[in-house]
Amino acid sequence: MPPQSASDYVDALQRQGRYGFDRKALETALAASPEAVSKALHRLAKKNRVLKIRRGFHSIIPVEFSTKGTIPPDWFIDDLMRHLECAYYIGLQSAAAFHGAAHQQVQEFQVVTARQVLPIELPELTIRFFRKLDFDSTRTQMIKGHGTMLPVSTPEATALDLVRYANRIGGADTVITILQELVESMDPMRIQDIVTMETERASLQRLGWFLDRINAMKLADALHSVITAKDPLSRAKLDPSGAWESRPAKNRWRIVENAQPESDL
Repeated sequence: MPPQSASDYVDALQRQGRYGFDRKALETALAASPEAVSKALHRLAKKNRVLKIRRGFHSIIPVEFSTKGTIPPDWFIDDLMRHLECAYYIGLQSAAAFHGAAHQQVQEFQVVTARQVLPIELPELTIRFFRKLDFDSTRTQMIKGHGTMLPVSTPEATALDLVRYANRIGGADTVITILQELVESMDPMRIQDIVTMETERASLQRLGWFLDRINAMKLADALHSVITAKDPLSRAKLDPSGAWESRPAKNRWRIVENAQPESDL
């Protein structure tokens, strides 16, 4: 039986374990005009039953979240990215939290995408999108979210992304803090595998430097054996945006230590 109202439609989706929907799908289901649907959604929004996330897309707010006015992004992120028709995976600090490295509670949900997507900034809700040019080279795994399976970067790919985007997520201090917990989920064989997929060699060198710094030697040795197998390493800065230090790189990764990261742990 087709829904008789926007409220019926929302209730039906929630019973299916879905917490996001496309406005056009609602118009089709109700066979209603855009004006009528706008009024219905406005009424539901006033009751804190739905929240407009982006033009044409709303999330559903269960009763227990009505006071807060929003729900965790992973409850609706898959529906949102389908609406945007954009390939994605949950990455960086958000992926690290999925893998048990949740010491640093970040106030935003971080998603890596195949194309540029504008951030979502609402009261109590921030989603940041990180465009990755070699998106298809990232190893991901499906992890059960709230009602659906979600693509999440593997622990090893997450570590590499943290290094790659360090200056956009709080710097080297943030990276070293997260890695100290994340390494417990990483595997030497899988870290060697990401070398074959990675096009930015300097990021691999930086990751190796961080692994040495936190004494994750099995992981560091596995990575070093692969990236030095063919060509010698070129010098690279630990902080890509920082200045070159005049002193030589006295470490096996040929990393110029133009930053001194400190862990919060």
